[in-house]
Amino acid sequence: MWMYLGLLAALFLGLHNLCKKHAVKDNEVFPVLLGTIVAGFLLLLPFYIGSIFYPEQTIKLGFYITEIPWKTHGFIFIKSMIMASSWILAYQALKHLPITIVTPIRSAGPFFTFIGAIVLYNEQPTGWQWIGFFLIIFSVLLYSKIGKREGINFKNNKWIFAIIGATFLGASSGLYDKFLIQGLKLNPQTLQFWFCWYTILILLVILSITFFPKEEKRKAFIWRWSIPAVGILLQTADYFYFKALQDEDALIMLLSAIKRSQILIAVVLGGILFKEKNKRKKIIPLLGIMLGVGLILYSAK
Repeated sequence: MWMYLGLLAALFLGLHNLCKKHAVKDNEVFPVLLGTIVAGFLLLLPFYIGSIFYPEQTIKLGFYITEIPWKTHGFIFIKSMIMASSWILAYQALKHLPITIVTPIRSAGPFFTFIGAIVLYNEQPTGWQWIGFFLIIFSVLLYSKIGKREGINFKNNKWIFAIIGATFLGASSGLYDKFLIQGLKLNPQTLQFWFCWYTILILLVILSITFFPKEEKRKAFIWRWSIPAVGILLQTADYFYFKALQDEDALIMLLSAIKRSQILIAVVLGGILFKEKNKRKKIIPLLGIMLGVGLILYSAK
């Protein structure tokens, strides 16, 4: 069951990536990011209010937000700092790079998660899983050659380093999620609500320095329908992902890989909608990534 929840998370993540590209294109990144998180927070706010004033009904709905100690708030704040850093780097990179380059690089995230799952959680990979993960990494390297044909030098382009950093931080957050969900026994909606709250506070501090005082940046910001859509789709994806993690049998290394199937939506539809170059040549490494994910799924049977 947890694998199917992982596939649902991948579906909404793929749609989220398309909306995110639309939201940040020729736009100010930080207010876009804040808008998406606020939208996700507002989506969850009725459940928090319901948990206070109508606890029985909210429990029946399955969205009760539990009370947690301050120590647990501290752990959630750490996740907010990790993901805020990851998103800032990723949004900046997405603004300056084609989605068909950004998405495959982010697909290397499962490799970092794979190593962390072995070291931290003693998850045991099979031979097929090893092959699947290295096939993903090889396919990402193949994308680097295609990227150079689009005027993107993977060695000298700072946005490439930004998306690699975002990928590493995102993978670290994924490993941390298993501790929060299985170790601290947090339910998905409780983690999501307080995560959004602390992330908003962090971004407000950043924007108070980099955005609000600067009139030219405020004028450059464009509100788009895709901004709240990004936040809603992300929280929906995270809900299914965290529900999958609640299963004690769930392996974070496999869930991370399953989520990479979002690439199919981002690369194929993204390439068509945003009219990016070399779409046909990108099919080969795309198939390599999908084959790697397929081998991981096959090995889990």
